[in-house]
Amino acid sequence: MNRYDDIVVGSGIAGLVFAALSASKGHKVLVLEAHEYAGGYGHTFQMGKSAKFNAQLHYVWNCGEGETVHKVLSQLGLAQEVIFEQLDPDGFDHMHMPGYSLKIPSSAVELEKRMSALFPQDRLVISRFIKAVARVANGLDVLASKPSAARVLKGGLDTVLTLSFLKSSLQDAFDRYRLPKAAQTLLASQWPDFLLPPEQLSFYAWVMLFTGYQRGAYYPTHHFEHVIDSLVASIRQNNGDVLLQHEVTEFVLDKDRVIGVVASELASGGVVQFTAEKVICNMDPQLAADMIGRDKFAKSVSKRLCYDYSPSNFMIYCAIEGIDLAQHGFGKWNVFHTGHDDLNEAFNAMYLEHDYSNPSFAMTTPSFMTADASDRPPGQSIVEILTVADYHYFNELLTTDRKAYLRKKKEVVNALLDKVEEHYIPNFRQHLVFCTGGTPTTNEKFCLAPSGNSYGSNMTAQNIGPGRLKEHSSLQGLYFCNASSGFAGFAGTFWTGARLYEKLSSDSFL
Repeated sequence: MNRYDDIVVGSGIAGLVFAALSASKGHKVLVLEAHEYAGGYGHTFQMGKSAKFNAQLHYVWNCGEGETVHKVLSQLGLAQEVIFEQLDPDGFDHMHMPGYSLKIPSSAVELEKRMSALFPQDRLVISRFIKAVARVANGLDVLASKPSAARVLKGGLDTVLTLSFLKSSLQDAFDRYRLPKAAQTLLASQWPDFLLPPEQLSFYAWVMLFTGYQRGAYYPTHHFEHVIDSLVASIRQNNGDVLLQHEVTEFVLDKDRVIGVVASELASGGVVQFTAEKVICNMDPQLAADMIGRDKFAKSVSKRLCYDYSPSNFMIYCAIEGIDLAQHGFGKWNVFHTGHDDLNEAFNAMYLEHDYSNPSFAMTTPSFMTADASDRPPGQSIVEILTVADYHYFNELLTTDRKAYLRKKKEVVNALLDKVEEHYIPNFRQHLVFCTGGTPTTNEKFCLAPSGNSYGSNMTAQNIGPGRLKEHSSLQGLYFCNASSGFAGFAGTFWTGARLYEKLSSDSFL
């Protein structure tokens, strides 16, 4: 029988969270995924007999006891099984730029102390900025929790300050507090977490992530694969179905109500129709709207569907052996490097000019984050390197001149490895047992991300705020549930899936 209570189109984290919660309450749930792996950008892949790599995730936040991820896992009975390791609270991110280095600590007081030591003549503006960040974080918490006049008043001046940044970029905030350029660069060196420079990134988005990591930066004890597998197992154990390599090709409508979907079975070539009371759209909302017909949606929703996608990235996945990375400054933290003192210029050089001669990038070493070595052969360590890349540029190369595409891919890989050897690990290449690069077109092909986008809608000030797409589609029976209709990232999509479940079930636990 192909009749369900809930059909979830896509198995990204938000979709899996919704499906797991709904199935746990006895609802008949179906998850349809076109890929051979579940998890969206959270999926893990293995190259031959080498190490396993997560497609995109490196570290996460909001996983501590009482926070969103922990609450969801507790609700599912998984909190004792899916556990997390906290990165070094004395410096979960290590920032490096010409002339300066800074370890970002969990303590805002300690952060202020370290930055004031680097910029003693600017200690007052640094203090004001760091305190303002804490106040805006508090104001965002107030505004995000069903704000009422009474609640806004309770937030007091913090809420007023927060609202004054409604359309502000991170650069606007830096300029408002007159931070010195080098201090700006150190604080914003997490830019690969957003793939946007300060002049484009929403100040709200930066504050949420920066203070979220200060509360606790985490990595799953048994790696991200275990998180995804546990959610899938929970769905199936509660009599739900998760069907991989089933690509939804049509949404079935009865007047203005979505009553089901048609899916192609990619392995067999067959076609099957499923019906449900509710269809949860975890796939990109714009693609779904195009399949349905944008004229079917209310004008207010159609307007919100016209978001621009976030930039994409360039990844290098490495497995190495015969070297102790701890002796080269690596540990239970991430490393961020920029060869520029201006991150706006650094971003534009790579994204607009495709110039990687002086790249800015992030490095993560999962092998240090947990003692669980099930993701790699004995004696090996994993290093992943991330920077920004323009999808349209790489896609044009791939479709018009594959040899040029491969040359550019090799050029970017070598440019990044050159900087790793120059600044961090001499003779790094000599220790490689595996190395491959992934471009934005790789993201599109293997992660099914339109234009290779990494975060759904772009996290600019224009896309973060009251006009953002939400779960309601204006069509009965259809609900959006992904990064573009909620929040991006691991914690953001956990929240998005759980929040939609709460709204549709009246079961409140967040």
